[in-house]
Amino acid sequence: MSERATDATILKPPGAVRDIARTLEDAGFETWCVGGAVRDALLGHAHLDWDLATAATPPQVRRLFKRTVPVGIKFGTIGVLDPKGVMHEVTTFRRDVRTDGRHAEVEFGVSLEEDLARRDFTVNAIAYSPSRQELRDPFDGRGDLTRKLIRAVGDAEARMREDRLRALRAIRFAARFGFAIEPATWRAIVGSAPYLDRLSMERVKQEIEKTMEQVARPSAAFARWREGGAFARVVPALAGVSDVTLAAVDAMAQPKGEAHPERRIDRITALFSELAPRDAARALKTLRFSNSEVNWVREVLERWRALETPLRAALAGAKRAPDVSVRRWVAEAGRLRVGAVMRLAAARFAAERAAGEPAPGARAVASAYRRMQRTAFRDPVEIGDLAVDGDDLRGAGVAPGPDIGRTLAALLEWVLEDPARNARGRLLAHVRDAGVD
Repeated sequence: MSERATDATILKPPGAVRDIARTLEDAGFETWCVGGAVRDALLGHAHLDWDLATAATPPQVRRLFKRTVPVGIKFGTIGVLDPKGVMHEVTTFRRDVRTDGRHAEVEFGVSLEEDLARRDFTVNAIAYSPSRQELRDPFDGRGDLTRKLIRAVGDAEARMREDRLRALRAIRFAARFGFAIEPATWRAIVGSAPYLDRLSMERVKQEIEKTMEQVARPSAAFARWREGGAFARVVPALAGVSDVTLAAVDAMAQPKGEAHPERRIDRITALFSELAPRDAARALKTLRFSNSEVNWVREVLERWRALETPLRAALAGAKRAPDVSVRRWVAEAGRLRVGAVMRLAAARFAAERAAGEPAPGARAVASAYRRMQRTAFRDPVEIGDLAVDGDDLRGAGVAPGPDIGRTLAALLEWVLEDPARNARGRLLAHVRDAGVD
């Protein structure tokens, strides 16, 4: 299906992309914009990554452009750097000749139609020619965009066998755009579940992260992971994840570019928040999250577990929590983790309220959050904030070793009751007079 339609006039690839296509076509190589950028432009969404498919082979592409990167030369993909240093992927028309569900062996020298036929879903199998303002849509991807439907190209089961990651991609696309999944495609996704453990954990991790970043309400996607058997195969600890936990992920702010990097890890933390901290850490390690991310999530969950009961009791009451309680909450959370712990608390409480379960109200949670943030950077809430240290205690006669740590912990508890006590003379006098050790 080829058409010079009104749809085509709304596609406006960046000038650098049009220049690359023009260079290839002037050299005699048919070239089209393909993939997600075409799909998103037809939906009216901004998309920065415009990819091209061409009849030129990788060596021919490299000869035509001064600055290139062999990003996937085995699979026909060359990165072409534009004058601003932005890379655009240019891939030779290809078809799969064999695949093991993870890696494909491709053949070049095929037509655009054959290249589009190897793609995963109809909405991703639309091509656009900038020079002719022409759309090529052999599988009615535009119709599926109108119908709000994710449908596999051709035989759905065959598409899933070619690349098992497509099952997770279909779910992400459906959740991102608010689309349904065509019944035969959904059956093929469910049928793929037993084979998902053939995927590398890095690819599964990337799919989870993309869902967190691209989908406003990730619960729609992860409920599909649960129902279709994906969690049971690739993240068994989440096989029975509750609707409340999934709703808590939705309650966390969506990551938007690089402005708020903590939002992505907040959503990851919420997804694993009903697990024991040690189990969550084990699952995240299996998914190849970094050690710093694993440790952060584990520590936030440990502190959430310690604070959940006192927070529920204090915030469910009509009275304002006393300042000493707030200081103790901050001490338990840790100054640098107060925000993460309270964002998780707010998300889980919001999800519980939405499910009709009793939970502290949003206003009470927000008030406690503000008080904790102020306290965290105003009052002494950690041992390092004390006006004395181990050397001072040894000079006051406290025996070196474990007694030093116990004495500092006891002094912190004394100071949490009244921050004015955090003066060196008062602390040392308290050690002597009260026999703190």
